[in-house]
Amino acid sequence: MKQVKYALVCLLAISGLAACGGGQGTANNSNDSADAATVYYGGDIITMEGNTPSYVEAVVVKNGKIAFTGSKDAAMTDAGASATKVDLQGKTLIPAFIDAHGHYISSLSVANQCNLYPPPNGPANSPEAIVQALKKFAEDKKIAKGETIQAYGYDENAMPKGQLLNRDHLDAAFPDNPVIVGHVSMHGAVMNSIVLNKFGLNAKYVTPPGGVVVRKPGTNEPYGLVMETAYLPIYAALPKPTEAQEAAWSKAGQMLYAASGITLAHEGATHASDLDVIKRSAEAGANIIDIVVHPFMTDLDSIVKKYPANTWGSYKNGVKIGGIKITADGSPQGKTAFFTTPYLTGGPNGEKNWKGEPTMSQDELNKLVKTAWDWNVPLILHVNGDAAIDMFIKAYKAARAGDTVKPWNVTTIHTQFMRKDHIPFFVKNNIRPSFYTEHTFYFATAHKTNRGAKQAAYLSPIRDAIDAGLKPTNHTDFYVAPLDQMFMMWTAVNRVSREGGVLGADQRITPYEALLTQTIWAAGQYEEQDRRGSIKTGKIADLVVLDQNPLKIDPMKLKDIAVLETIKDGKTVFKKQ
Repeated sequence: MKQVKYALVCLLAISGLAACGGGQGTANNSNDSADAATVYYGGDIITMEGNTPSYVEAVVVKNGKIAFTGSKDAAMTDAGASATKVDLQGKTLIPAFIDAHGHYISSLSVANQCNLYPPPNGPANSPEAIVQALKKFAEDKKIAKGETIQAYGYDENAMPKGQLLNRDHLDAAFPDNPVIVGHVSMHGAVMNSIVLNKFGLNAKYVTPPGGVVVRKPGTNEPYGLVMETAYLPIYAALPKPTEAQEAAWSKAGQMLYAASGITLAHEGATHASDLDVIKRSAEAGANIIDIVVHPFMTDLDSIVKKYPANTWGSYKNGVKIGGIKITADGSPQGKTAFFTTPYLTGGPNGEKNWKGEPTMSQDELNKLVKTAWDWNVPLILHVNGDAAIDMFIKAYKAARAGDTVKPWNVTTIHTQFMRKDHIPFFVKNNIRPSFYTEHTFYFATAHKTNRGAKQAAYLSPIRDAIDAGLKPTNHTDFYVAPLDQMFMMWTAVNRVSREGGVLGADQRITPYEALLTQTIWAAGQYEEQDRRGSIKTGKIADLVVLDQNPLKIDPMKLKDIAVLETIKDGKTVFKKQ
């Protein structure tokens, strides 16, 4: 969280709104000589090679790659007398973090939006606090009448009981501005009447299959919150940078990642227009880190016409199209995830016997999954509820049609309410679950309330997955949660809730296992385990310097570890001063 705050300052600076000086951090490109060697020594260097911790005394970097690992004396000899020598002074060097799932495109606009995370990450703990924060944001940014006001991070689970944000709150405060308050799940938003009317959401609006439109009590009028398929047209129309702004916004957005120690960012639901922005910015030389994009299911036809599937899988200007993204259900905290049993608290609009809904029928899901199989590309598929995982398994079986030989890289994103009986199927078919352990902190109470204590305790069963032989990854789903890799690690190791309790103690993992999910196992998710994710001769020199060794401190202090420096291809892209 501390690194994200700094990166937001830098983002404002690039937008001309604030100064980013040496007191906080800086992006610089040291080691610029093409053939210069750099030796790192004098601290704990964790290689992430193997299932148990392995250390080396020194690492030599040449031409953007790891040229040597081993003893300090041998490293100095290998590097040569002219090498740059970096004494870690007791700090810890590890491979750079890899973003297993998030929404990179959102980083381009975050600084132009109001932070409405609930405490401790933001001010939004009531509708009144939200309106106050929005008013201050509009005043600070000098937003004129008619201009759109956007916010992110709204979580109804943090609101006082029965006092959810609605259209009336926003209409009263902002009668002349379109207002879009993004839901923390990124699957919807609360909007005022100006926005609802623009998109034809009125009393006559028919909620599409897989969509949610909350109506004002006693009427059929939309009351502000729109989610899932009903929200997709609104999401597609959200303001984007102009072509003149794209490169600067992209560099600033990538600083969010670099400041958190990440050198590979994931754009996990890429629309055609987003991909064009990412490609243009990369061609303009904006990239300071790598980006893997997964075209979203709604845009496959338009994207594949411009970027044929047989050209995917390799980098160009730091961007790789990694496969197809499918979303099968919604979010459990938004009560749109699809379960086999009802929510204990009913549906988001007061529905009885509410189990959530899939975003599509089983036949439609089968066709989309089969597309990834036929195109011979990796698949990432969003599933949260156990019924959605059941649907995925049926679609997976239908796509393979008995073929157990052909390799296929498939990752289920979130996989939060995986049942114990799902795990053997994942093991048999080498399917990778990507978990979301931060929910044990942010949404523990909501999940216990909505799903019951027993099912909530088995949220993101990462311990059982590892013990079964899987190599899961872990992610922030930015901007659903901040880009704080050490906090994410803390949640996987401790599973402590916002309220201070423990959610699923038997699913805790070790700090080293948590590192594996964020480094070498995440590299495997992108089929890059041979080029990144560990400190090994021949791999790219993507490294992170931490102020403490996460394997040698009290696990409850993991979240307090600071990223001091991030190195991409042998060059420093972030350094905290």
